[in-house]
Amino acid sequence: MKINSPAKINLFLHIIGKRPNGYHDIHSLMCGLALHDTLKLDFEASRITVACTHSAVPEDETNIAHHAARVFFDALRHSGGVGIRIEKHIPVAAGLGGGSSNAASVLSGLNTHYGHPFSNRDLASLALTLGADVPFFIYQKPALATGVGENLEFYKGIQPYPIVLIRPEIQVSTADVYKNLNLGLTNCEQKLKSFPLNEGFNPLRHLCNDLETVTISWYPEISDIKKALLDQGALGSLMSGSGPTVFGIFSDSDRAKKAYETLSTNQRWSCFVTQLLV
Repeated sequence: MKINSPAKINLFLHIIGKRPNGYHDIHSLMCGLALHDTLKLDFEASRITVACTHSAVPEDETNIAHHAARVFFDALRHSGGVGIRIEKHIPVAAGLGGGSSNAASVLSGLNTHYGHPFSNRDLASLALTLGADVPFFIYQKPALATGVGENLEFYKGIQPYPIVLIRPEIQVSTADVYKNLNLGLTNCEQKLKSFPLNEGFNPLRHLCNDLETVTISWYPEISDIKKALLDQGALGSLMSGSGPTVFGIFSDSDRAKKAYETLSTNQRWSCFVTQLLV
């Protein structure tokens, strides 16, 4: 079985507060991208195995895709196996949800193969045990996410904007970013009050990410990338998740392609041109 496993970006990310267990409550607008990994599932395998084309991705039980297969088989009460091959196109550790997407794709693929023993809601419950943003990839629809990211309300107010992604050669620890976030300095809440998302997404008004204050203070290059995208005609630019990837939203594919061609000449950045999946 061959499965496209899409990336995602946070078009809006407000951090509301921290729970006693260390997780954070959020209010986020998430949307998938046409940029995707390709997963191939081999159901002839006698046990769970993982192979990946990217050297930085583990190929043992620590891989979240491996964990997803184990969670599925445990829920099914079946001692099955599956060979998982991941062709990586989504940048690794980039704030684009590649690993979470891979895990959700494994759950969905196994569910299809075994005759849909679980509903999407059941799969989303299994997905939540793997990570807060894995349930989003079960449905693969734009959604407003609340709680720790598990409460999803599908969102129809987005156009399929062209997107240019820039991933600098920076390593960012999501845990460290959240740990250093000053909740008193978050500014997305005010933007939400001024421009409610239920009126439809507007890239000129709604782009906001409370985590930028932390990541940019460590890596000013992220601000440089945002400016570079705006200078190339982006309607708006934002860091996705905890970073370090920055995206620019463009009004049409020609402008996005020209921006990609210009910005991809920078040897310190990896650039991609894609579009929102709506």
